[in-house]
Amino acid sequence: MTKKIPSIYIISDSAGETAARLAQASVAQYEGTDIPLVRKTFVCEKEDLIASLEEAKNSDAIVIHTMISEEFVKLANDFCAECGLFCMDLLSPLVNEIAKRTEIKPNRVAGAVHSLDQNYFSRINAMEFAVKYDDGKDPKGFLEADIVLLGVSRTSKTPLSLFLANKNLKVANLPLIPQAHIPKQLWEVDPKKIVGLTNDPNILNKIRQERMKAYGLNPETAYSNIEKIKEELNFAKDLYKKLDCLVINVADLSIEETASIILDGLHLQEHSYYG
Repeated sequence: MTKKIPSIYIISDSAGETAARLAQASVAQYEGTDIPLVRKTFVCEKEDLIASLEEAKNSDAIVIHTMISEEFVKLANDFCAECGLFCMDLLSPLVNEIAKRTEIKPNRVAGAVHSLDQNYFSRINAMEFAVKYDDGKDPKGFLEADIVLLGVSRTSKTPLSLFLANKNLKVANLPLIPQAHIPKQLWEVDPKKIVGLTNDPNILNKIRQERMKAYGLNPETAYSNIEKIKEELNFAKDLYKKLDCLVINVADLSIEETASIILDGLHLQEHSYYG
């Protein structure tokens, strides 16, 4: 007999991103199983917290919370213990351990990681930079960028640029086309800042065909032609060799995985902000 699939209640006094990411990572291990994620965010009143917990109780849910108020933490933990609900308090163990070791009292400010501090404004500037210098709009951006992404069409340059910008990194990208001129500014960039993205021809062929279908066009075009794709990839491969840059095949990688490889490969982990 198949047991009932539980809901996961994400309760937070802020945006709830920390708990949501943990829940999503866990749920991803159960492909084909619909596990509902219910988000209760910006819960700043006791009545709202109790209402959220009562709702979770009625669903016999799993509760994950990121509350920073000691009163709310105790209320949530005690409620779940009394009702027999699985409860994961994500913040308290680490916050309390840091306080114990440093003898510094935590601020206990809800949403502190999202505060409008210098990190926030740097992140906004980085995202504006990524938009301004997307798709090689202005090659001057290569000289100001922390990272320059290169790749043929549909190798996730733009999504990666924005994802990395959210880590406070200025990213410019350039689409590679065999017949197109390579901007002279690219040769002035430190190769340690350049990342060449590539893909498997057959996968790229399918991606491009689907893109054509999405536009209501014939999927069999020069854009999706497998021989043309191989020509583009070979052109990119030769360029990457000349530049002596980091090369990543994104065929089986998510945006997050590719970004992590880039940060490790360019030794930028310590400079990026994980908010």
